[in-house]
Amino acid sequence: KILRCLPKSWTLKVTAIEEAKDLSTLPLKQLLGSLMTHETTMKNHENVEVKKKKAIAFKASKEDSESDEDGDVALITSQFKRFLKNQKGRKTFKKNFPQD
Repeated sequence: KILRCLPKSWTLKVTAIEEAKDLSTLPLKQLLGSLMTHETTMKNHENVEVKKKKAIAFKASKEDSESDEDGDVALITSQFKRFLKNQKGRKTFKKNFPQD
């Protein structure tokens, strides 16, 4: 009855106990001991998996704002150069300004 009440996650263990031991002569203490050992093993495996999933967190540091500004200027400059390079083959546009 005990083996039949266990959840589906225990199916492999139940099958192993049924095939390896004679259930008609198996003492209750031995059955419970085997099930408790399996439960402990499952919990240990879960703990190991949780520890493996933990990620390493890096500490962020704020650098001087000058380096950020230099990076921004370099980005704008490279984008402007790319824009000019793309405009070489195209007709330039002229704006008509009032003579005032």
